[in-house]
Amino acid sequence: MNQSVSVTRKRGRRFLTKVPEITLYFWIVKLLTTAMGESTSDYLVSHINSYTAVVLGAVGFIVALILQFSVRKYVAWIYWLLVVMVAIFGTMVADVTHIVLGVPYYVSTIAFAIILTVVFTTWYRVEKTLSIHSIYTRRREMFYWAAVLATFAMGTATGDMTATTLHLGYMDSAILFVVLFLLPALGYWLFGLNDIFAFWFAYVMTRPLGASFADWFGKPHSISGLGYGDGVVSVVLTILIVVFVGYLTVSRRDVQRQSVLQ
Repeated sequence: MNQSVSVTRKRGRRFLTKVPEITLYFWIVKLLTTAMGESTSDYLVSHINSYTAVVLGAVGFIVALILQFSVRKYVAWIYWLLVVMVAIFGTMVADVTHIVLGVPYYVSTIAFAIILTVVFTTWYRVEKTLSIHSIYTRRREMFYWAAVLATFAMGTATGDMTATTLHLGYMDSAILFVVLFLLPALGYWLFGLNDIFAFWFAYVMTRPLGASFADWFGKPHSISGLGYGDGVVSVVLTILIVVFVGYLTVSRRDVQRQSVLQ
């Protein structure tokens, strides 16, 4: 028997994975949170002092992070609260990099992509796996959330780059990212693409995909949007997230059934 398993059993300690099962509900809520993070961040930054907005975003992110790390198993509302705060704060980080520091979108996209690559490389070298089904130790959880934060920052910069720098507009950008989001699924089903690579590739694409649709609905006609307003879009998306997470909390359809030993 593996020595670490034996030691854990002697201590009587048993851990459950702290992330949800990958189902259709996961992807729906993930896309809703990415869109909501974009619209909420844009609304806050444009309606209150931008520095105050970033501080509030950081505080919300830290509080949600503490909640997530304080529990010993997956709790739907805590997990998705942190994802929402990562979406809002990650968007702010990317926007501050461009607007305040003046870094072009293509530069910030490359920079965040490098950061994400470093996170994944370090994670794999230390843990020998990037599987979402193996998040049952504190160190792996830290790697997981570092990767999530990096994907949100990179995805925000990427979506803004295609919409503005490359002049695709929000709708064409959304269509582009729909295709990129579906590609790994097709590769997995048709050609046996590695499931872990397929998951993380699709996960990265959810950020610019959701953000592009949020901007398309919220931004004015003058910049290729539908003009509903960031505030309205944020409220509608928040309601949808609450409904879906409430359903998952009650039904527990996204709870991974198999417990794992440390």
